[in-house]
Amino acid sequence: MNAEIITIGTELLLGQILDTNSLYLSKKLAEIGINLYYKTSVGDNITRIKEMLSIAANRSDLIIVTGGLGPTVDDVTRDAVAEWTGRKLLLDNELLHRIEQFFKNRNIKMPENNKLQAYLPEGALILENKVGTAPGFILEHNSRIIACVPGVPAEMKPMIETGLIPYLIEKYGAGKFIILSKRIKLTGIPESLIDEKIKDIFIESKNPTVAILAHQTEIEIRLTAKAENKEQAISLIEKLKREVYNRLSDNIFGEDDETLEEKVAILLKDKKLTIATAESCTAGLLSYRLTNIPGSSLYFLGGVNTYSNESKINLLGVSAETIKRYGAVSEECARQMAQKCREKFGSDIAIAISGIAGPDGGTVEKPVGLVYIAIDFKGDIKIFKFNFGGLRDVVRARASQMALFELYKLLKTS
Repeated sequence: MNAEIITIGTELLLGQILDTNSLYLSKKLAEIGINLYYKTSVGDNITRIKEMLSIAANRSDLIIVTGGLGPTVDDVTRDAVAEWTGRKLLLDNELLHRIEQFFKNRNIKMPENNKLQAYLPEGALILENKVGTAPGFILEHNSRIIACVPGVPAEMKPMIETGLIPYLIEKYGAGKFIILSKRIKLTGIPESLIDEKIKDIFIESKNPTVAILAHQTEIEIRLTAKAENKEQAISLIEKLKREVYNRLSDNIFGEDDETLEEKVAILLKDKKLTIATAESCTAGLLSYRLTNIPGSSLYFLGGVNTYSNESKINLLGVSAETIKRYGAVSEECARQMAQKCREKFGSDIAIAISGIAGPDGGTVEKPVGLVYIAIDFKGDIKIFKFNFGGLRDVVRARASQMALFELYKLLKTS
């Protein structure tokens, strides 16, 4: 069974609300092995909704429509579905009684327009709303299943879990398969190079399938398997995962929802090491990430934001001569920042970051995006030089990411 989601609401197209319903529905469909190939958003317009239904019916067996089931004049999903299927909208008196009771229980007189919610296309199976007044419904038409649910997540989710999914399992045998994904997380390597290293896997593998997803500071390789049960899916994924690790292990730091700072925290705790930070262009982003993990007081002793040259000299003790001769953004300055930071905090490790985040301040010799990272590991200082692309926030984010990643690699081998 192939599914499609149509989210309805002009507010979605104007960017006034975020579509979280599709994210939820995607996961629920994967759990019962239903393929999801398309998602569409359309405004509160009967003509355009009917157009989307026609398109969806030509390529999908199951069409899930969210939104547009309220009592107001712009809630036209019922009308659009009725017109498109050629069904009449019929008043369901039992449904009307439930809606009236909803308001009566709250000592509120039901507005007349809420009566519209008791009208459903002829032949529709009601999906009860136990939270609000907008009922959902399932309608079968020309060998297609159309499921309409409210756009309010708190109302939509119970209908999916207690109504639509049991219906699909019982009537159409959904749930015989599951779709399971494993995300392998990498950093410090461009997407294009990953593609080169695993292109043959991408082309040859059909189950699991392989996809590459690029984010601002990291890249994910997603392995997705379809199988009769979770154990079979895991088995299919594990074989392919081992091959990915064989080719890209130098840049892999985690899986699924694991973060780089979590992996660093585990190593620091296991090795009973402490750390401090001295930041310039990242202005505390690195220390924020290090302390964003519960229990970080076990390893994080403190940090300083030495944004100006004066603060580097006065707070850390960096030599004024070093800054005058080499500049604040230099290997020499970063080295002293890390060394002085470790000495002042008495930590096992200190990380220093100094760079040019932009948009101004760059030169031909030292362009925007130039960043030096120094790690003082019990007196052994390593320097890393990067030239990051992107806007100011991207440079800062990537600088903190690579500082953590270089630390992660050092900790693994120490």
